[in-house]
Amino acid sequence: MLTSADAVTQGLVASLARPGGNVTGLTNISPDTQGKRLEILKEVIAKSTRVAVLSCLRDSPVNTLQRDEMQAAAKILGLQLEPAEVRGPEDIEQALSAANRKRADALYVDDCSRIPSSRTVELAAHFKLPAIYPSIRYFDAGGLMMYAPNAIDLARRAATYLRGTKPADLPVEQPTKFELLINLKTAKQIGLTIPPNVLARADRVIR
Repeated sequence: MLTSADAVTQGLVASLARPGGNVTGLTNISPDTQGKRLEILKEVIAKSTRVAVLSCLRDSPVNTLQRDEMQAAAKILGLQLEPAEVRGPEDIEQALSAANRKRADALYVDDCSRIPSSRTVELAAHFKLPAIYPSIRYFDAGGLMMYAPNAIDLARRAATYLRGTKPADLPVEQPTKFELLINLKTAKQIGLTIPPNVLARADRVIR
């Protein structure tokens, strides 16, 4: 696996430490990732209390686990999560409009192929919702912030992963390098000032 979601919950491996079959590799899931994204939003908007979560309408063990992890992190941070679930691109404007009416302070975008990057970024700016995204495609489309595993690092590790060893004997590796990207042009567009302590931690800043 070059990347995967929660391979254990999906039944692909017995455990991360001991896959036990013919599948191993890398996962782009880390238990702290979702909480870290919420933490960054809270730092950027100190007075935020309500975060809209844009996600695909789906039900699976992986999604249930991720929702539970997000709720636990939100409780610690004093945030209320507002679900904004969509079936596809045609639902996004209505979902973000509803989040805006509910006075969401920020937007958390889930990683789903049915959530298009350009349209989502455009609508987040329209509703002036400071947003954090899960992959580079949103940032390249002008998204405000991205926090995610470093894709290049994952690819390099995957390229030399097996080296003749049986998959069952190789633990599934979780990400070790993460990137925080910030677009100050987008911040200016929505009237947001990024705190200096957050900017100082960014791996790349677009000015």
